[in-house]
Amino acid sequence: MAPSTTPVPKHLNFITGNKNKLAEVQAILDGVIELRSQNVDLVEIQGTVEQVTTDKCRRAAEAINGPVLVEDTCLCFKAMNDLPGPYMQWFMLALGPQNLHKMLDSFEDKSAQAVCTFAYCEGPGHEPVLFQGRTDGKLVASRGPTVFGWDSCFEYEGQTYAEMEKSEKNKISHRGKALDKLKEWLASHVEA
Repeated sequence: MAPSTTPVPKHLNFITGNKNKLAEVQAILDGVIELRSQNVDLVEIQGTVEQVTTDKCRRAAEAINGPVLVEDTCLCFKAMNDLPGPYMQWFMLALGPQNLHKMLDSFEDKSAQAVCTFAYCEGPGHEPVLFQGRTDGKLVASRGPTVFGWDSCFEYEGQTYAEMEKSEKNKISHRGKALDKLKEWLASHVEA
């Protein structure tokens, strides 16, 4: 596949049906680029988070026949050799944030790493570009609002993501770190 050679359009299709994720991404990007949310049902392969995100980005570019931005977020438990990783969504659906911490009940090590990977693809036939952020923390019993994924059970320096002010979370989060890399890349690639 060919690497991206043309400028990124000023309006970008962000493939998500999650309104909380869209709002958070828009807040972090803070007008760097206009996102147009599209909910496209995509098949997800099994593999590393990078493989999953790259494949999802290619499929999304083909589905809408144009440039796309996709995101994959995972939670990796050190005690479980980085599982559930990219399969976190299924564990959240089955357990919910109130029971997620029980996965590590029999392990002494409760450390976890939140990983966010964004991918941009110019369109069908082009190679996606990846931007990844990681934040170390630990899995804890749910504290705070349970409206956004596993935020209420991922603790960073004494507070769960859910207990933090959104602006503070966005500064230190895995998503914020990945989007900082994307913003830097976009600064030299968005069309004038």
